Amino acid sequence: MSINSVGPRWRAALAGTVGVGLVLGLAACGDGGGDDSGEDTPSAAAIDCAQFSSFGDLKGKTVSIYTGIITPEDKPQIDSYKPFEQCTGVTVKYEGDKAFETQVLVRAKAGNPPDLAYVPQPGLLAQLVATGKAVEAPKSVSDNVDKFFGKDWKAYGTVNDKFYAAPLGANVKSLVWYSPSEFKENNYKVPTTLDELKTLSDTIAAKDKKPWCAGIASGEATGWPITDWMEDFMLRLSGPEKYDQWVKHQIPFNGPDSSAALDAVGGYLKNDKYVNGGYGDVKSIATTTFQDGGLPIVDGGCSLHRQANFYAANWDKDTKVAEDGDVFAFYLPGKDASSKPVLGGGEFVVSFANRPEVQAFQTYLSTDTWANAKAKLSQGWVSANKGLDVNNLSSPIDKLSAGILQDPKAVFRFDGSDQMPAAVGSNAFWKQTTSWITGQDTKTTVDNIEKAWPK
Repeated sequence: MSINSVGPRWRAALAGTVGVGLVLGLAACGDGGGDDSGEDTPSAAAIDCAQFSSFGDLKGKTVSIYTGIITPEDKPQIDSYKPFEQCTGVTVKYEGDKAFETQVLVRAKAGNPPDLAYVPQPGLLAQLVATGKAVEAPKSVSDNVDKFFGKDWKAYGTVNDKFYAAPLGANVKSLVWYSPSEFKENNYKVPTTLDELKTLSDTIAAKDKKPWCAGIASGEATGWPITDWMEDFMLRLSGPEKYDQWVKHQIPFNGPDSSAALDAVGGYLKNDKYVNGGYGDVKSIATTTFQDGGLPIVDGGCSLHRQANFYAANWDKDTKVAEDGDVFAFYLPGKDASSKPVLGGGEFVVSFANRPEVQAFQTYLSTDTWANAKAKLSQGWVSANKGLDVNNLSSPIDKLSAGILQDPKAVFRFDGSDQMPAAVGSNAFWKQTTSWITGQDTKTTVDNIEKAWPK
């Protein structure tokens, strides 16, 4: 499930690329322009514009962007473009739209696409490429992705062996929220393996407390949090190669690996000794909203809640989210401490034009320079860019997430339901796992999802 769908949020080669050490300071650029808000944005500081000289003379040019990132999340995005705009003379026209995911296809098919679009799913990227309107990324972008992201991320921006789209932002789903004070008081240790996670759950349950709380109600999308749970366990129990085969339906959804993953989830979410702390029995998970799912941690109603980094937005404003705060999160461990599978999502920058100014802006967005500028401007945003200095992130949960993504041992896999056909990923998978949480058995559940796959 993409962050965009659960609430507000979640290319000809150039002569060179933007330098790694772009200085966000204003004198070198002369008159910075910008708004009069007085906020500390890159437009208010001196910029070493020599770092943009490889792009050539682009003054007076315009680049259009179309995205599902809307207000208020759009402001840090727009502000992060100012170094590029001021130093190149290009104007970036930003358009955010709640209906982006349907309208971008409509516009591409009609021959009226934007210059660039921020696409939140690899499946949607493939559909846009199929229109014949998307263009391959330039070598400068490809080289930056090789340098800063690696093979797993590059593969998600590749369609039919051609590279189209560099990663933009990212989210980490393999997290477990907890109370640091509860852990300290009870001498609980953050688990480093799945066996240790099970032992911790049993230890808490032995104290007559339901260790886990969860909520999967989300309107028409009810059930999506269970798909994330199942994907996390499919990745951990069967490995990344089997996970890829499962997502692509190269192995059946009702095969032994899939059934084992759902049963492993059931060991937590359908265990009366484990759930649903603060709300009721197992079935209460289906009627508790995903936004409310983890909130009992603060009041001691439960101890653990598996949810992505973007869940941070659901805590009360007075709740301190930090390692020494009211709540924090730890990485959902793998089978052993040597493996680090990471489930998540993100956006990708796809182009529909190969004008020099468009390729220049694409290149800027694929650098560590842009990632660090963006990090200084916003909370609730991270990137898998290995050149991102986590110290530029102000939120502890963002720093944790970025550290997980940058870990050399991390094996990243994109949200599976977002890559499956809509009849499965955003229909049968959600509905059948909701029926499963309210009593349907595993075999019936995976069989029904398998039947939903297009023939």
